[in-house]
Amino acid sequence: MRIALTVDPEIPVPPVLYGGIERIVDMLARGLVSRSHNVSLFAHRDSTTAGALHPYPGATSRGKDDLLRNAWHVSSEIVSGRYDVVHSFGRLAYLLPILPLSVPKVMSYQREISPRSVAWGERLSRGTLHFAGCSRWLIEAWAGRPNWHVVYNAAPASAFHVAPTVPDDAPLVFLGRLEEIKGVHLAIEVALRSGLPLVLAGNVPDNARDYFQERIEPFLDGERIRYVGPVDDECKDAILGRSRALLMPVLWDEPFGIVMAEALACGTPVIGLRRGAVPEVIDDGITGFVCDSIDEMVTAVGRLTILDRLACRRTMEERFSDTALVSAFERLYLAAQRR
Repeated sequence: MRIALTVDPEIPVPPVLYGGIERIVDMLARGLVSRSHNVSLFAHRDSTTAGALHPYPGATSRGKDDLLRNAWHVSSEIVSGRYDVVHSFGRLAYLLPILPLSVPKVMSYQREISPRSVAWGERLSRGTLHFAGCSRWLIEAWAGRPNWHVVYNAAPASAFHVAPTVPDDAPLVFLGRLEEIKGVHLAIEVALRSGLPLVLAGNVPDNARDYFQERIEPFLDGERIRYVGPVDDECKDAILGRSRALLMPVLWDEPFGIVMAEALACGTPVIGLRRGAVPEVIDDGITGFVCDSIDEMVTAVGRLTILDRLACRRTMEERFSDTALVSAFERLYLAAQRR
């Protein structure tokens, strides 16, 4: 197939450190090219992913001028390029000029969905637009519609190495943005009440500096609670593989949480609160525990020995690996072409 992938222009594909959507697009592009598909990527000019790169002329999606220039750039190439499928991970606005065309189109969502944009997209596309969400929770409002699909996020399986066992003194780990909605302070509470060390890894956003200084920093002692800063994939592999469990005490309805797939890839089970897609990703009692309170999370830490770390890895390979992601989108592209 000849496939066009689009993503917003602000962050290169792949990202240097953080950029979950850009990581997914990079995995998908590389996987599609490895299966002999012809891929064109519309992205930041510093992108280095597989396929042919079509850099955006505009640097952002926020300014009207850049938005119009980028939309014209995408539509002009697609009109002349004879594509089999156009797949957007960015703003639906970039597809507006081509929505009425007969070429099949897929709009992927990794975060909050605007019903107004969906309504306009369906109206203008006249049945040629399909939608994909990274979890059932995210697309719950449109469940049952034939042009709506679930394709779970993923992690590159080969970048992570499974650890079948960990030492008795292995720590718990929290990996992600250190901000309140991620429940970092709750992860600290779980660790302290469980009597286990905790490793915190991730960046501190500018708008979370006060939270970090007031709710996290006082507990950092370099031993029981240790902060290691932002980490790349190699460091993630090492940290997750040496950990007893990943803590996910999220205080918002997170649409997926790629770190859960990364943890499972290392054989590391996940203990999380029942928010967003956590119950979809974690098989309770098999690859971790889905909890309704901090008390339950503390109890779950004591039950980790009943879980099989190799089962965590198998689940990741089957459901949340780069191979599973590419296969799922291939099936969706074929379904979109048949409509």
